[in-house]
Amino acid sequence: MDYGAFITSLLTSFAIFCLLVLVYTVLSRWPMNYNIYYCSRILSGSGPPPLPPRSRFVWNPFAWIKEAFIATDVQLAETAGLDATIYINFFSTALEIFGYSASFCIPVLIPIAVTSHQNEQELQINPNNTYEPIDNLAIGNVEPGSSKLWAFLIGVYWVSFVTYYVLVKNYKHMIDLRTSEQAHEKASPQQFSCLVRDIPKPPRGMTRVQQVDTFFKKLHPDSYEKCMVVTNHKKLSEMWSKLESAKKSLAHVESQFDLSKSPTFPEGNRPTHKTGLFGLWGRKVDSIDFYNEQIKELAPQVATEQCRTLEEEQKAAAFVFFNNRRAAAEASQVVHAPYAMQWQVFPAPEPREVVWENLAKPLYERMVREMIIYIVVFFTVVFYMIPIAFISSLTTLNNLVKLVPFIKAIVDYPPLNTVLQAYLPQLALIIFLALLPGFLMLLSRHEGIPSQSLMVRATSGKYFYFVVFNVFIGVTLFGTIFSSLDGFKELLNSRKLSVSNVVTLFGNKLPPNATYFITFVALQFFVGYGLELSRLVPLTIYHLKQKYLCKTEEEVEEAWAPGPLTYETLVPNDMLIVTITLCYSVISPIILIFGLLYFGIGWLVLRNQALKVYVPSFESGGRMWPHIHSRILASLFVAQITMIGYFGIKKFPYTVLVIFLPFITIGFTLICKMNYYPSFQVTSLAIASEVVTQSPSLSAIINAYTPACLQSEADKSEDNDRFEDARSNVSSRTDSGINFSPGGSGQESA
Repeated sequence: MDYGAFITSLLTSFAIFCLLVLVYTVLSRWPMNYNIYYCSRILSGSGPPPLPPRSRFVWNPFAWIKEAFIATDVQLAETAGLDATIYINFFSTALEIFGYSASFCIPVLIPIAVTSHQNEQELQINPNNTYEPIDNLAIGNVEPGSSKLWAFLIGVYWVSFVTYYVLVKNYKHMIDLRTSEQAHEKASPQQFSCLVRDIPKPPRGMTRVQQVDTFFKKLHPDSYEKCMVVTNHKKLSEMWSKLESAKKSLAHVESQFDLSKSPTFPEGNRPTHKTGLFGLWGRKVDSIDFYNEQIKELAPQVATEQCRTLEEEQKAAAFVFFNNRRAAAEASQVVHAPYAMQWQVFPAPEPREVVWENLAKPLYERMVREMIIYIVVFFTVVFYMIPIAFISSLTTLNNLVKLVPFIKAIVDYPPLNTVLQAYLPQLALIIFLALLPGFLMLLSRHEGIPSQSLMVRATSGKYFYFVVFNVFIGVTLFGTIFSSLDGFKELLNSRKLSVSNVVTLFGNKLPPNATYFITFVALQFFVGYGLELSRLVPLTIYHLKQKYLCKTEEEVEEAWAPGPLTYETLVPNDMLIVTITLCYSVISPIILIFGLLYFGIGWLVLRNQALKVYVPSFESGGRMWPHIHSRILASLFVAQITMIGYFGIKKFPYTVLVIFLPFITIGFTLICKMNYYPSFQVTSLAIASEVVTQSPSLSAIINAYTPACLQSEADKSEDNDRFEDARSNVSSRTDSGINFSPGGSGQESA
């Protein structure tokens, strides 16, 4: 990238960030915008912070920074949940890794690179070679075989062991956070529940409910309470969705009718619509009468389908409920049947995150699905290299002109040339990557995954493969090809084509690519976090909906509802920055400053958003952390392999000393998995044995795990006999740890 374009990109990105922060500071103080900037506080009942008199005109633009900075992990967990708290602690982890790494790499390695002259020597040998001033700050400016490379070798070891130390320290901290949350005085429904999959076919004359009851009463006679068999309610769900949609539409048109009334026109205008597609054609009807008739028609059909579903659509999976947390924890950690692939018992996911259609898929089907999905992912990763390669070519517009001559008139216009080089490649790459999460989420759903949190982690893992192979490797490799097109032609047309010559060309172009990645990182944290903080897009959409579409309070609430943090998108993007920063931390140490800025600004912005804006849709107990931990180590592994190759290119005779590091990383990963991972996989008996003061009632637990389409008003108050076909009817035991009073505190907590 041209040096002028690089500076232009950084300065304009910073200016945009400052402008967006100012926009947030102003707009967040107007009461009409509170629903956008203080969603979480409003929903929790605390409301936005009180403003001093005349604060709309005199304010401290950095007040939000102080509030986000002083918030504790306990406050974050209470407000945003443990998942958000652990995700934000990931930013603290990255800050520590990059901070400790920078303490050696920047003051030691950069001066060594600056005082070297390899770039000047190459320019004298071949005047066609070009380099920018920032390239002199990288290892590429150090002469091959020089003793100065010892400092860079020490830097690789320093970054590696700093990463090990920080990860161990923070893994222990994450376990403490999870333990504190699990030992909370107020128990949750999933702590008394287990998910049973791969139930064998019931014996002749025995129902599925009787089969599950008999099996678990025999194995857990003192603690087992009830079961709820999973049903296939796809058809019912579609009918129920139509009914709920009709109810919402009726409320909308009734409100619209009421608003049309006035003292001079008390009868108002009854709303009408056409029954054709999108209301553009078809028979014109009175909307209120139409939706009333639709509800009258659908309601009995839904009730009939509910009964049929409970009787005829029972599947080979169930939720089983215990009278204390310890019993549920024990049940989820042991083998229940002689054949381990039958009666598989798992910790129950939180009720809100259950993926119902996947619960009853048999084990062999899940294995086949997983294999097929990963084959699809593999080929998608490989073929996605094509658009990534094209995007990479945009980083060198002069070479692109040689391939596509007709764009020369555009490229030769100086202001446009600078803007294109500064922004277009990074923006195009970000847009291409933004298209992936939805597709990968769809693939993960078809694997047969039983919970939303596991599906998010699976999607995040797939996305991580994309960003490593297609962004880091793809941009580096194809950026090298397009930036040295003449060099590759010379290699291909000569008899000197060899692996070593190609590797040498690749290695020589590796440090200059750091400029591209620095710009990419800067665009992510300056513009990305600026838009996240200012929330201009949600703000605009909310006010447009409120003015033109919303007629009821429920519709207004839906218009400003913030939703949860989208970890399936956020975590892979953050891991891409970790991968880039670790891989270039020794090659071009200046990138560590931008890595620190990315995670430092992100830490503040996301803490602010977690405290004030986002509302979790489910809680997995922080299970994202082992996923993040292993990906950080994978990024470190890639960085170490990269340095082995690069030291070889630099003809450093002691390159062999770096070969030990990848093996140390693999061993460290295995030790962490054995020592720490089980604490996130299951609930320890020590925590499950802790006494709690508030427990949900049995009916509250069952209703929490009952799909919305199977619930009625009666079910919300007590366990209704109408569900006896899918639920057992075991009498409650007197020694139960569950509060069985329908009106007890547990009912409220569910």
